[in-house]
Amino acid sequence: MMKLTRYHIALGSNKGDKFKNLQHALDVVYERIGNITLISKVYKSPAFGFESDDFFNACFVVESELVPEDVLKKLQEIEIYLGRTPKTTLGYEARVIDLDIIFAEDQIINSNTLQVPHPEMEKRKFVLQPLNDIAPKTKHPKLDEEVGILLANCNDLSVLEPINIWLKNPSKAFNFSRYNYIAIEGNIGSGKTSLTNKIGRDFNAKLILERFSDNPFLPKFYKDSSRYAFTLEMSFLADRYQQISEDVLQLDLFKDFMVSDYDVFKSLIFSKITLQEDEFKLYRTLFYLMYKDLRKPDLYVYLYQNTQRLQENIKKRGRDYEQNIDNEYLEKINTGYLDFLKSQTDFNIKIIDVSEKDFIENRADYLWVLRQICDV
Repeated sequence: MMKLTRYHIALGSNKGDKFKNLQHALDVVYERIGNITLISKVYKSPAFGFESDDFFNACFVVESELVPEDVLKKLQEIEIYLGRTPKTTLGYEARVIDLDIIFAEDQIINSNTLQVPHPEMEKRKFVLQPLNDIAPKTKHPKLDEEVGILLANCNDLSVLEPINIWLKNPSKAFNFSRYNYIAIEGNIGSGKTSLTNKIGRDFNAKLILERFSDNPFLPKFYKDSSRYAFTLEMSFLADRYQQISEDVLQLDLFKDFMVSDYDVFKSLIFSKITLQEDEFKLYRTLFYLMYKDLRKPDLYVYLYQNTQRLQENIKKRGRDYEQNIDNEYLEKINTGYLDFLKSQTDFNIKIIDVSEKDFIENRADYLWVLRQICDV
């Protein structure tokens, strides 16, 4: 996954339904820029530097894979989308919505289009007061002073009044709390691990990730499948059994739920394809002896991708030992999964066709997948 940057954003409005404007801005920022993690109180404050109606102001934190210049561009597009019109005077004027980058972690940027930290923020209480709600100990990278100290020393005499209504975090629309354990499954190259990581990161979930990269038999299997198939499948089964047994039972009090990038039943699906008939009968016996003791996921998500997309993804991620996987093998795996899912009556299963989606690079597609999972 791409590196996340933590942005502190100030937002304000003094035209129309001001609170509704702030909420709408948060919703669109979440849709287009990234995950919102903190939101301040809303404050009513007098217009700064010009005569106009009072403003509603707030600050929030958004984590995004976008670089600062792209975040600025998105914020400006959102302002226009929400009804902000081009300035007609040289000075300050009333606005439906105002969105400004205050901090981009500890970055200092001085370009023709962007200055970070926001210039003169330390002189404006309508910025510092809500910022202090969510980041009192954060240091200004130029002034080397904490936000709380900047607020205490600010000479702005404006009186800010907290509004007794809280902005809602748009991420709360996705309710994962009804599940304690979710398994994300899919064919080779379907993006299951990437999706699992993103959900874990954005929704405070404990990750259970398959340790396939540590398996010394996997590259050997792709070179000589008939020789190493049984050894590979047994090693995977043992490792998956151990990991699921240990990780699912070990509660993490600081996480809200668990999400894994596999379900142990994949061992039977793959082994049916890779093993000889007599080997598979033995393997199946051993599998069910172990499987009956394992906890089953509360939700089983299967990411379906067509074979062409799978091959494109496999080529893109560039693992040497995967580059010669043929279409027939991928199609057998897909059939094996779908046959298994059709036979399950006790599982809560969602099959999501992501063949036309890029939820790794495209945030709109990622949110679409979340909506399918959470029935939003």
